[in-house]
Amino acid sequence: MFPKYDVIVVGAGHAGCEAAHAAAKMGSKVLLCTMNMNTIAQMSCNPAMGGVAKGQIVREIDALGGMSGIISDKSMIQFRMLNRSKGPAMWSPRSQNDRMRFAEEWRLALERTPNVDFWQEMITGIIEKDGRVKGVKTGIGIEIEAKSVVLTNGTFLNGLIHIGEKQFGGGRTGESAAKGITEQLVSLGFESGRMKTGTPPRVDGRSLDYSKMEVQYGDENPEKFSYSDETSPIKEQRTCWITYTNKEVHSTLEEGFDRSPMFNGRIKGLGPRYCPSIEDKINRFAERERHQIFVEPEGWNTVEIYVNGFSTSLPEDVQYKAIQKITGFENAKMFRPGYAIEYDFFPPTQLKLTLETQLVEGLYFAGQINGTTGYEEAASQGLIAGINASLKVQEKDPFLLKRSDAYIGVLIDDLINKGTEEPYRMFTSRAEFRLLLRQDNADLRLTELGYNLNLASQERFDKMQSKKQNTAKLINDLKQKKLAPEQINKGLEALGTAEIKEKISLEKLLKRPQLGLDQMMDLDPDISKFLEGFPKDVREQAEVQIKYDSYIEKEQQMVNKLSNMENFKIPLKFDYLTIPALSNEGKQKLHKIKPETLGQASRISGVSPADLSILTVYLGR
Repeated sequence: MFPKYDVIVVGAGHAGCEAAHAAAKMGSKVLLCTMNMNTIAQMSCNPAMGGVAKGQIVREIDALGGMSGIISDKSMIQFRMLNRSKGPAMWSPRSQNDRMRFAEEWRLALERTPNVDFWQEMITGIIEKDGRVKGVKTGIGIEIEAKSVVLTNGTFLNGLIHIGEKQFGGGRTGESAAKGITEQLVSLGFESGRMKTGTPPRVDGRSLDYSKMEVQYGDENPEKFSYSDETSPIKEQRTCWITYTNKEVHSTLEEGFDRSPMFNGRIKGLGPRYCPSIEDKINRFAERERHQIFVEPEGWNTVEIYVNGFSTSLPEDVQYKAIQKITGFENAKMFRPGYAIEYDFFPPTQLKLTLETQLVEGLYFAGQINGTTGYEEAASQGLIAGINASLKVQEKDPFLLKRSDAYIGVLIDDLINKGTEEPYRMFTSRAEFRLLLRQDNADLRLTELGYNLNLASQERFDKMQSKKQNTAKLINDLKQKKLAPEQINKGLEALGTAEIKEKISLEKLLKRPQLGLDQMMDLDPDISKFLEGFPKDVREQAEVQIKYDSYIEKEQQMVNKLSNMENFKIPLKFDYLTIPALSNEGKQKLHKIKPETLGQASRISGVSPADLSILTVYLGR
């Protein structure tokens, strides 16, 4: 009935879609298995993509040739560049999306991808023989053969939904939990754990009073995620709003604390620290009189509203009573209550940097199964797992991203070397080289790598090369082009920056904090004409590189210093347990994680500098 596939992807969420698309684009025959063809790429929680550090990840996925950026652009209803008041390392693109269109665009993209087949059924286990994956087993007893398997099960593995004192099995509201996979993997020697996440109620937008809320508009000149010409910035945008909880809301919520699954011990899994439920917020931050609520439309034409900031698992009657005490929500009608969901995950220290499991060859994990939270984190892992599953089948070298290459590299390195005991979320603060890993230069960093994998197109590669060459030319021209005091002093005074006494290059002038290229275009008609000859993204790139030149250089020097350790390979079968001088914790962690390089060993939690020195001596021998 079925051919033998190169790659089977289990689960069609953000991770599964990216994995299937990447592997197929690279020439592998792919089967994408999902319990419901109608929920492919469903935005299970908020109808948005990107945000702080997450926006950088979406741009990186796009630069490599993944689809999350293009899908986000095609379904976007609002765009904002966050943190514009801070330095460029912090700028983060974020979009509000039409939930239904997002899922539709992903499904259409996958159906248009040659080499992708679909199968709708629950997968209950893998087929494993002699430590190698051989395929998957389905709920009705079908065995489908494959050379590699990528598990992207999201919140479905033994998923348990909590609403007050009620609890029922499910991977998402209205959908069944996945049974069998956890139990089989544990029998093979894998360690598993439980995590928890939650979602807020959805309400009828027609029942809200927006006049009582703060308006949150999109950017005046919206950008987009994708570097390709396949998409364009949106011309119209939908409005979002901001309102706040109050003491009355908090008191009403507290009335239900005795029936809260979070406080009475029914929920065992750890929830996301940086996206807590509303009951957790008012319990942990009792001194705060209000909490921000973001009122987000679910799409262009629907009246459904996502109440961002009000995630809860309290009883539905308490939710309803409390939500109507929020300003502007006095007559709110609820479409469905919020809920918490517990699910199985597998500590990611059991993986290689390729996201292949250490215990079963050819088996890859991506997304929430690895203990992460968020669409963007999941999609990036799916992309890397799909790439490496395809390369494995083709008997080619694996694809790895270092911490200095991408936020995706930071994410995977953190997961494998440090593990996670709570849902992992990406932040700019996690990246020590964040000035190098900006959202504006993801194409310059990664498109050539995607092109070499046959994932990014020739058109994308040529576009990136053109941007790189034009940026270098503009920087050089800014160094050569000089202006006299009489040309620009009046304009400088108007901009609140010191006048010049002699000719100065545009490059030196640009280093002033009060001046950007946009302001310089207003100084002199000749400057304006000259700069208009370069595309906007090239101007932005040149400005960042000139303004932050010394800082970028310092970070690059740090990267170069660390690269020696990254290039120092450790033999796969190196026996750490035979080195008596290593600390007991160091031995155990190194033996468990099996680092591939000395650099990776240095980042493992519990491996001390002394352990590293001893290891270096032994490896030197």
